[in-house]
Amino acid sequence: MGFLWVIVYTLLFSFLLVSCESNVNVTQCFIASVQNDLKPQEYSDAEDWYRSIIESLNSSKNYNISHYVQNTNYFLYVYDTIFHGFSANLTTLQAEELKTRPEILAVFPDRVRQLHTTRTPEFLGLDETSWRNGILNESNWGSNTIIGVLDTGVWPESRSFYDGDLDPIPSHWKGKCDPGDEFPKTLCNKKLIGARYFTRGYIEHLGAKEYYIKSARDGIGHGTHTASTAAGRRVGRASLFGYARGTSSGIAPKARLAVYKVCGSKGCYNSDIVAAMESAIKDGVNVISLSLGGYPDYYDTDPIAISSYSAMDKGIVVSASAGNSIPIAGSVTNIAPWITTVGAGTLDRNFPAYLTLEDGHVIAGTSLYTGKHPSETNYFPLIYAGSAAKANQSVQDAARCSPNTLDESLVRGKIVACDLGQIPSIGQALVVNESGGVATIIANVEPIGEGLRAHAYLTPGLSITESARAALLNYITSSNNPRATIQFRGTLLGVKPAPMVGSFSSRGPNSNSPYVLKPDVIAPGVNILASWPDNLPPSSMSGDHRRTKFNIISGTSMSCPHVSGLAVLLKGAHPDWSPAMIKSAMMTTAYTHDQDGIPLLDEWHRTRATVFDFGAGHVDPERAVDPGLVYDLTADDYVNFLCASNYSSKQIKVITGREVTCAVGNDSPWELNYPAISVVFGGSNSTTREISVTRTVTHVCDGPSTYVASVMNPEDATVSIAPEKIAFTNKGEKRSFSVKILGHEARSESGTEFGMLTWTDGKHEVNSALVVNWDI
Repeated sequence: MGFLWVIVYTLLFSFLLVSCESNVNVTQCFIASVQNDLKPQEYSDAEDWYRSIIESLNSSKNYNISHYVQNTNYFLYVYDTIFHGFSANLTTLQAEELKTRPEILAVFPDRVRQLHTTRTPEFLGLDETSWRNGILNESNWGSNTIIGVLDTGVWPESRSFYDGDLDPIPSHWKGKCDPGDEFPKTLCNKKLIGARYFTRGYIEHLGAKEYYIKSARDGIGHGTHTASTAAGRRVGRASLFGYARGTSSGIAPKARLAVYKVCGSKGCYNSDIVAAMESAIKDGVNVISLSLGGYPDYYDTDPIAISSYSAMDKGIVVSASAGNSIPIAGSVTNIAPWITTVGAGTLDRNFPAYLTLEDGHVIAGTSLYTGKHPSETNYFPLIYAGSAAKANQSVQDAARCSPNTLDESLVRGKIVACDLGQIPSIGQALVVNESGGVATIIANVEPIGEGLRAHAYLTPGLSITESARAALLNYITSSNNPRATIQFRGTLLGVKPAPMVGSFSSRGPNSNSPYVLKPDVIAPGVNILASWPDNLPPSSMSGDHRRTKFNIISGTSMSCPHVSGLAVLLKGAHPDWSPAMIKSAMMTTAYTHDQDGIPLLDEWHRTRATVFDFGAGHVDPERAVDPGLVYDLTADDYVNFLCASNYSSKQIKVITGREVTCAVGNDSPWELNYPAISVVFGGSNSTTREISVTRTVTHVCDGPSTYVASVMNPEDATVSIAPEKIAFTNKGEKRSFSVKILGHEARSESGTEFGMLTWTDGKHEVNSALVVNWDI
């Protein structure tokens, strides 16, 4: 990525890391992976052995650990499914010494991760047609499948989780409903079949700094929203104060939910996530949904990647959010090839609000405000907040409408334009209101761009884009008496273009491997309506006394459960499909053009998006259930990929939990049977201008079919396929083909070019992105 990216990456994500203390006697939580086949026979219990290992360290002998030895909670967790090991409080010296022990495979600090519908089922094509003869019908609405949601918990009383007319709980479910604070086990039912909480790491790190409900009950709302998005029941007359009114439904309305609370308002700790992943695997879930992340990392030092490998190896699909950063190259997280990584797209629904200037120009924005507002026919004075700073406040802080920065005598009775700041937009509008302003305009600033998120303002307010800000400021500065009025127009459907890539959605390429495309796909993630705890306000403002059963929020956290729900529908329709086959079906049938056939745009600057923005494209459920061909992968295929990616045998064992000997000459990571093909010319292969890639497809339709290949060449490359025609007789047959990519000698600049390989039998189109990276 270059030195500049390293600096940017460090600035963006350093706040997420739990750094080692310079004081060696200060403890912090570490996670250790242990080679359990080295356990001496005198230890029948792994926990006793782990304790003895720590006590035998020289650094332990020089440090008083009696308190921890006597404490029954010496370990936060002992792990035995994803890997053998533990999480515990250790000094930095203990952790470093542990790494030198032969029985220890890896030690890494416990780090914090951050939490990254009425319209979306219809937008995805899950309408009455699919109920009768499409994916919902084929999968029985997901009735025999289970989604494990790792998040902030659940509000079990929500109508999205009622269990009327559901069949008995699937027989492969082995989990339970753990009682706790405000959560008796009787709140579980045939819909919400499991509810557990894993909080030891969170509480250990934060202690008494924050109240934390010690049960699976959701005190934040995020988990309730994601769970209902994935698998909420159909609930009529849903809305947020009248906005987005309609029938709310999750993607898999009859799928069963198992909720694992691992997050609080300050984030989610790896020690808790690993423990919950272990539980979900043992409990028998079919899909794990992770709307959380933090930073791209090497696979052997990323507990989510390690945990997800174990889940994949047991046939469980892991769907995870791509992250919510400004569009910086390589910012996508959850990048392991065995994870389905989901970016965010927009819907064809908007919540328009308008600022009408007195000169007749109209500036379009968005808002979820429902209270009393200024007359639409009266024009009010208009002022830029940066021009209204108190004498002792900076212009920049005033422009962001930070608390106590505005001169009331200058803003009273006016519409105030603020720059998007550090506090929530709703809070900025409250600052204006408390200073006497009649309404607030929150304007995007560089580098936020043209993406808009709707906010449920407590006082009259609307949000506008970066370009609209420029037009507004030009009017204010050029007019002797700038005046405007505002209008709120409710919910608008059929908005175009749609979908677009959400401006906040984290982007590729994969910072760990250029040969694996990330994100994999995008799904709806902007202004999503879903269930909400009815004792919580729709905003994070402490003074917000409103209550609602549904809320509208945005993020890849919202797009991830859409794909999790789709994954269980595909699993319900095709119980024999592997996680790789399910991912392949979603990727090869995804679309890269909007509803008018125009190439997908990036909402950020309304320019044409690339595969680094949307991956294979936007998911299409009705095509995914009948993809024609799929690219399958086994655990051994991933091991070969890791070997070819120069991971050592010890690093691979940390990920896979098994001994691996890499074959000599296995140096082609692009040979992973992924549904996209990505190669690199240059770098260590500076003289290579021709690369051959092999792929194998599996026929998943009944009866014979013949597929013909077509190619859209990336710029400065020529791609040929051999054979160009492949025939199948029976379902389950596999055929291999080679893809030869010839880089043109005239190419002299670094960069990335994109193309497409398509196999078609006249009914199905099986698309694979072609990515050529030039490192010259």
